[in-house]
Amino acid sequence: MTSRKRKLYSVLKAGENADSSSPAPMKTAGPPAEGAAERTRSTETLTSQYFTKEHKCDARLGEEFFNQPCVRLAKAFLGKVLVRRRADGMVLKGRVVETEAYLGGEDRASHSAGGRRTERNAAMFMKPGTIYVYQIYGIYLCMNVSSQGEGAAVLLRSLEPLQGQAVMRDLRAVRRREGSRPLKDKELCNGPSKLCQALDVPRDFDQRDLATDAEVWLEQDVPEGEGAREHLEIVCAPRIGVESHGEWATKPLRFYLRGNPCVSVVNRQAEGQMQRQPGPAVSHSAQQGETEGSVTAENKDHVEN
Repeated sequence: MTSRKRKLYSVLKAGENADSSSPAPMKTAGPPAEGAAERTRSTETLTSQYFTKEHKCDARLGEEFFNQPCVRLAKAFLGKVLVRRRADGMVLKGRVVETEAYLGGEDRASHSAGGRRTERNAAMFMKPGTIYVYQIYGIYLCMNVSSQGEGAAVLLRSLEPLQGQAVMRDLRAVRRREGSRPLKDKELCNGPSKLCQALDVPRDFDQRDLATDAEVWLEQDVPEGEGAREHLEIVCAPRIGVESHGEWATKPLRFYLRGNPCVSVVNRQAEGQMQRQPGPAVSHSAQQGETEGSVTAENKDHVEN
């Protein structure tokens, strides 16, 4: 049989097999060979990067994160990443390294002390995760986030810049004297008003939802190794700028990551107590009622250099 005839015969034979009522079983009908399933999963993992929405949800923290008592939320913020997307598409990021809890009610340092409600502090009484932005000295802004509790909120006091430092430096320069020395990275967000300037947080962010907003949100720090939370050394110290509020001026309701250079004010006494106390890495008596929460006070110190 010639080569040409053999080729024609093969084609005809293949057609007969295709028309057969008892076709040969497909190779894919049976269980995958060992390792095949793993290869399939790997392919799916590689393609999942294109599903932006799904990937974003993995990092972004939702309503359940903010729905906790004020003191607990203030500590939980530490190590998380605040993300700000500007109108020009630029994304700025900073890790939260310092917070303050304002408990409302009896907390005389809180804007909502005694249950006081005003047009200014309305965000403090809204659902957990609501942003509260207020102005001090007529020009500077501070950003807070409501928690569980009537009139309770957490002040974001300092960030560690992670992304967009050059833009942050330009934004900070707007309010600095001409000819001032360039700011170091650790100085960009080491204060409540400084971080608002560096991340371009405007006054109209007030009453927005940090859990759903498209321009500002909170993310889980990555990579987050198993047990990473336990390795954070949290210092508990008195809040800044509340000296005129009696016994509340000394309560350890400021929390920061020990050793981080971006913390606005280091409390050596509180850190010294940490070294003398065995057990978890938390200084002072942090068991301040995780009861009702409130917002921030007038942080008069360390607002601007």
